[in-house]
Amino acid sequence: MYHMHFFSKIIEPNLYICNIYMSLECVVLVLLLFGRVVCVRSQWKWNTLLNNTGVVAMHMAVTHDNKVIIFDQTDAGPSHYRLRNCKTRWSGDSSCYAHSVEYSIMRNKVRALHLETDTWCSSGSFLSNGSLLQAGGNGLGSRRVRYYMPCANSRCDWLEFRNQLSVRRWYSSSLYLPQENGVIVVGGRSEFSYEFVPKSSGSSDPYELPFLHRTYERHSKGNNLYPFLHLSTDGHLFIFANRDSILFDYKQRKVVKTFPTIPGNGGRSYPSSGSSVILPLDHKDNFTKVEVMVCGGAARGSYRAAQRGIYLTALRSCGRMVITGNHHRWQMEDMPGPRVMGDMLTLPTGDILIINGAKRGCAGWESASHPSFKPYLYRPNRNASQRFEVLRSTKIARLYHSSAVLLPDGRILVAGGNPNNEYISYGVAHPTELRLQALVPDYMNTRFDHLRPKNLTITYPQDPTGVANGNTFGVTFRLEARLISNISVVAYAPPFTTHSLSMNQRMVRLECLSMDTDGVGDVVATVVAPPSIYVAPPGYYMLTVVNGGIPSRSVWFRIM
Repeated sequence: MYHMHFFSKIIEPNLYICNIYMSLECVVLVLLLFGRVVCVRSQWKWNTLLNNTGVVAMHMAVTHDNKVIIFDQTDAGPSHYRLRNCKTRWSGDSSCYAHSVEYSIMRNKVRALHLETDTWCSSGSFLSNGSLLQAGGNGLGSRRVRYYMPCANSRCDWLEFRNQLSVRRWYSSSLYLPQENGVIVVGGRSEFSYEFVPKSSGSSDPYELPFLHRTYERHSKGNNLYPFLHLSTDGHLFIFANRDSILFDYKQRKVVKTFPTIPGNGGRSYPSSGSSVILPLDHKDNFTKVEVMVCGGAARGSYRAAQRGIYLTALRSCGRMVITGNHHRWQMEDMPGPRVMGDMLTLPTGDILIINGAKRGCAGWESASHPSFKPYLYRPNRNASQRFEVLRSTKIARLYHSSAVLLPDGRILVAGGNPNNEYISYGVAHPTELRLQALVPDYMNTRFDHLRPKNLTITYPQDPTGVANGNTFGVTFRLEARLISNISVVAYAPPFTTHSLSMNQRMVRLECLSMDTDGVGDVVATVVAPPSIYVAPPGYYMLTVVNGGIPSRSVWFRIM
């Protein structure tokens, strides 16, 4: 039985209720158009965009000028993007090869960027001005901080600064802190501390975090590297490592809560490499409910087994837990199959996409087998038995050092994969993967264009460059069909993705005060920006209007 929930009506021909509505069912898309039910089977599809990006997409991030920054490590030898007019000094010299590129979404082309030091297994966060702050790496890059500021003339490049980090930050995580307009960098290989960039007032030494000592597994390469970080709406940090988690007051440097251990016989952090998201925040509860989700990971002993060429079946469980309030318990459910090294992305509909990874093993060089070719779609608000859907399979393995990001046009960009410690095209189980793909959701199909909000424009009444937290702004769009369906407006903070983490990813459902037409066919909505910097930190967001489960193409807007 399929369940349909419709909760809106036309008040007047030109006035609509603005609310949250989800209409995607497990195998069908249900729409109510002029009293008629239309059922269409879900048809997601894969497109190959480029056969060679030149560099492995170990790290990816979407900038507000519709470019995607892609970069690998610099110490894997020559990439497949050779720079012009450059002479190599020896056969393994990688200095004449790009290790980072900028991908133009509009032009479907890449251009080379320059990295001075090794970014292997580093972290990143967007700042309020739209620049990408990128921290750490390996070797000479382990204490570097790099900045990338998007530009319109295709001349922007990485800027590197030495010794900006107090200690080596390799396999660390970072999170943007809105009040400080900086980032916190947590953990790393043999580092059990955190620090701030730029430095906070007082001591420049890092701050110890005993939680990282407690979650460390000596014989499993730590099993607590790349910890999951989420900013709660009260300003505290949710930190998850291995199987445990805390709520941390970074200003007072104290643990506020210690949460229950997530069930399951295995780890969730690198190299066990599950993934995590914070579920969409909603104005309906004044953004007071903050719920995190953790999926997948590796079975206990997977790292040591993989060193012997034995690949244990990955975890298939997911856990959800509300981290606000006073009652905390992991609600567990199973994915359709096991998965390690998966990526989790929040879609404009509020659904969660789980993509990439493997069914056996763990993260690391040649440490996994049986690629997970089929993505999963997870609908948080459905009954437990109806939440997961298995999507169309890809034919390309996306294992270690692959990543995925959501694009403003609604597609999911998928790239990378290299379980080898250099670029290898043949003779191994899983060669270096340089093809660039797009997964196109069913709801972006042209057959739904007559239901899709179009021509989005944003009006800032107080400041032409953006809107402050708590202020109103205007959203104008065109609807060709008069649907008896709810309309929602969502804001999405694009993440920095690497190693199954989508750092700083965040989706916020905004309040609409009013919605009517302007007399010429356009719909005009008055929308309220989230009230707190901890609900929606200042920066650039993708804004999307969703009409009965059919999202518009996103436009960029800025919270000041």
